[in-house]
Amino acid sequence: MRTNKAKKHDNLIDREVEKSISKFSQHMMSNSKWVKLLEEFVKNTSTILKIEFKKVQNDQIGELYIDEETTFGFDYWQNGFEGCNSIGGWLTFKEIEFIVFPEIVDANKNIKQDLKEIEKLINSIGEFSLEINKDNLKLNCYRK
Repeated sequence: MRTNKAKKHDNLIDREVEKSISKFSQHMMSNSKWVKLLEEFVKNTSTILKIEFKKVQNDQIGELYIDEETTFGFDYWQNGFEGCNSIGGWLTFKEIEFIVFPEIVDANKNIKQDLKEIEKLINSIGEFSLEINKDNLKLNCYRK
């Protein structure tokens, strides 16, 4: 059972997120679109090796941890995920300003991911706001 202190903390975070996303004119992602995207990422972990994200509340960049063991079906997967990121804790979909797929996954081991393949994979799911250059593929969740 959640304490009143925990509920107040969650409400404070919710207000902070809502305030942060109010600065954007376009919301490009829905929760159902996120779920479809993540399900496809789990199916294609041999193609998608590294995913970075930026939260709307700050400039901190984190990493999403998705592998073939990632399971869905819990109630919270309809709104976000817990513990699958380098920042830690709960991460709701609406908190994510953008995700980035860097071409270089590990420079020391010369591990790269194929951005064109990831772009094809994302486009097979639906229409997304994508930017691609030689270094990374960026999926925008909001637009100013």
